[in-house]
Amino acid sequence: MSCLIVQSDKTLLLEADHERAAECRRAIAPFAELERAPEHVHTYRITPLALWNARAAGHDAEQVIDALITFSRFPVPHSLLVDITETMDRYGRLRLEQHPTHGLVLRSLDQAVLEEVVRSRTIAPMLGQRLSTAPGHSDEAGNGAGSDDSDSDSDSDTVVVHPSERGNLKQALLTLGWPAEDLAGYVDGEAHPIELDTRDWELRPYQRAAAESSYAGGSGVVVLPCGAGKTVVGAATMALAKSTTLILVTSTVAVHQWRDELLARTSLTEDEIGEYSGTRKEIRPVTIATYQVLSAKRNGSHPHLELFDARDWGLIVYDEVHLLPAPIFRRTAQLQARRRLGLTATLIREDGREGDVFSLIGPKRYDVPWRQMEEEGWIAPADCVEVRTDLTQSERRAYATAEPQDRYRFCAASATKTQLVTELASRHTAEPTLVIGTYLDQLEELATALDAPLVTGDTTVRRREQLFAEFRSGAIHTLVVSKVANFSVDLPQARVAIQVSGSFGSRQEEAQRLGRLLRPKENGHTARFYAVVARDTQDQDYAAHRQRFLAEQGYAYRIVDATDVLAGHEL
Repeated sequence: MSCLIVQSDKTLLLEADHERAAECRRAIAPFAELERAPEHVHTYRITPLALWNARAAGHDAEQVIDALITFSRFPVPHSLLVDITETMDRYGRLRLEQHPTHGLVLRSLDQAVLEEVVRSRTIAPMLGQRLSTAPGHSDEAGNGAGSDDSDSDSDSDTVVVHPSERGNLKQALLTLGWPAEDLAGYVDGEAHPIELDTRDWELRPYQRAAAESSYAGGSGVVVLPCGAGKTVVGAATMALAKSTTLILVTSTVAVHQWRDELLARTSLTEDEIGEYSGTRKEIRPVTIATYQVLSAKRNGSHPHLELFDARDWGLIVYDEVHLLPAPIFRRTAQLQARRRLGLTATLIREDGREGDVFSLIGPKRYDVPWRQMEEEGWIAPADCVEVRTDLTQSERRAYATAEPQDRYRFCAASATKTQLVTELASRHTAEPTLVIGTYLDQLEELATALDAPLVTGDTTVRRREQLFAEFRSGAIHTLVVSKVANFSVDLPQARVAIQVSGSFGSRQEEAQRLGRLLRPKENGHTARFYAVVARDTQDQDYAAHRQRFLAEQGYAYRIVDATDVLAGHEL
């Protein structure tokens, strides 16, 4: 009996306990996105973006169809097979190439597709001269100014593209449903010697595979769980590229963590690594810059984006690539001639702009499910517990009469959570514990109740790094942190997290917060992740949405009542 049910709505149901489940999961992973992974049946979905990712990675429709037929328990719907073939066939009908005379060009293997594209109001301004035309068509299609039949090809049609429009064109074509295969290549950039220094550590097999996959593909995204060593993948890719590198990160703390990792794991010295942040503006062969500085506006412009042109970069690394701010997205569109590596734990963007990551950074080159990493011992197992508490009667009345825009803050920062968090923290006094929230007045109250240090956006970088160092050394066991600790904060000792409020229903934030706990623990210790939620409020509704990504990865939340916690019952 086979383990997969293939449905005409493009969903795939995988029987997780089947003896061939692991084999099937590997076969469908390149072209199907995991949606839900509860105990027994995992749901995958085939999307155009997933199929184009697969096509960009070298898989064709025949391989996809063969995998479905091989593992399907029932006959695969014929309509689905036709749709897969036609969707994948859309990728590569348009190709970006380097022309020996005209530079960057868009070449079509299907003249009808090119006719559709050059007449698009969005795309036409990005195109230049039409080098060859189909019989019966005017030379003026697109922005062309004439025909050059000497450059024509019997089965193709070609239009000049300005190099600065390479990324914008890829974005627009993806939106139109004709993703271009980018074969225009990359400039080598300025060479710079970089080697891995593995005397005291060893590159894990999946880290090596991720780096090699991204480098071989030229550009793309590596998706690995928090705690799996994405920084190491970046370092390994840099060692393959051996060129000047620009690294974009989320905060100054992340700048320092990347610098420390590169100094510990590569041949780079302090003089070769520059920091480009709010306090320093150093440009060196390897420069680590913050998104915030590059996104900063002055007189209506983004002056620091000139950093992209400051050197002949051979590689650009985007840490937490799913967070790319719009100004960086726009500027990245002009950097298509540089090798690009995106690193993230999840490609989820609440604004739905995952397609921008595909077109501007590159296709997904490597991905491993969180649970698979846990089973292999690379990340810690986690127990997720949602603790539901009731608002008091006075709080209920105040919540009911609050303005709609204020209701979430009111219930998420309810004072009833303070006693509950104090009780939960008291159960883990000997374990490194993070209390995580969004609203500063709530966090200040909790820090006072717990007699614990507080880290917020107002905490100086020096003070943050001091507190993080004391937490890592065991000098302090409890740390209250705002959302500044969501990303790129290395606290491998953390075993417990208590989440009291969040950024509305952000799935990506939930994943990052659990990720603070997933570094492997001594003796296989299980991490504990508590989410404290106000019952029958927007807090509960948003919590359900926030948990979706983790549920998709196979994490199940146990729900317990606050009265059981306060009564001292075992959880």
